[in-house]
Amino acid sequence: MQRSDSPATDRHPSGAELTISRGAETARIVTVGASLASYRAFGRDLVVPFEVTEIRPAFRGATLAPWPNRIPDGSYLFDGEQQLPLTEPGRGHAIHGLVAWLDWSVIEHSEHAVTLATTIVPQPGYPWRVYVTTEYRLGSDGLTQTVTARNDSATRAPFGAGPHPYLVAPNGALDTWELELPAATVLLTDDRLSPRALAEVTHEPERFDFREARRIGAVELDHAFTELSRGVDGLARVRVTDAYGHGAEMRFDERCPWVQVHTADQANRAVNRLGLAVEPMTCAPAAFQSGQDLLVIAPGAEVAAAWTIAPIEPAPGQLEARPIE
Repeated sequence: MQRSDSPATDRHPSGAELTISRGAETARIVTVGASLASYRAFGRDLVVPFEVTEIRPAFRGATLAPWPNRIPDGSYLFDGEQQLPLTEPGRGHAIHGLVAWLDWSVIEHSEHAVTLATTIVPQPGYPWRVYVTTEYRLGSDGLTQTVTARNDSATRAPFGAGPHPYLVAPNGALDTWELELPAATVLLTDDRLSPRALAEVTHEPERFDFREARRIGAVELDHAFTELSRGVDGLARVRVTDAYGHGAEMRFDERCPWVQVHTADQANRAVNRLGLAVEPMTCAPAAFQSGQDLLVIAPGAEVAAAWTIAPIEPAPGQLEARPIE
């Protein structure tokens, strides 16, 4: 095991690259944004990859903290009026927190796991000092990321976290994949993607109701979902599969009561609908304004959340492709 309290060497546009492996599974993590650059199993990608030698495409694979998603207008009330820089200027929002473009330090690196850390320093709009660590670990059940935040301030601090991977199935385009999303409620948005109202997924079932796995087709999503059904193990599972049953799933427990799902619709055809963003979140979009499921960390206290990406393989004898309707 390698241990370091200083930044890793050999910096590229996306920082330093760290590889972990277990059997035939391999993941690459880069230090900028503590981002998941690739995860491969069964000889195929489970997420849309990128290279450490390029600037990370937008938020692909990034760790999001101290909030995921958007804070409309960047303003909120918490121990006074706060105003964040607008990092999504086209829509007028503060987006995806403060650590996605920081170059994190490597704390530990072993064959199966890597731990990185960074400090959010007091700044305009977020006047708290929060120490954040994240561990990526390959186990028998997939790749698990755990984010832990410690409030090193003298006053309580608002906090939320989540990841930003784009899951992929190995065959066909996104339109031909099936999505299983066990959510009963969707957060409707306006044309700025600001939260508008909660609605049952049956409000517009062809667009939002994927409680039973079905083909994505031409549906466009960039929405947060909640009221998630969970298995007896307490885990919610969002699954994407191709016509042969190969794919990937994201699993997460009740510490993430929300999940953002985005079909990656882009004007640039080269990256349009390359994968399905599946982003478990510890709080609702704009939680700094609404308080909905917002974590509040007392001075000296910690909070943590975790999620797992895993491959989906069809059962033996089930390799015949399902028809595409």
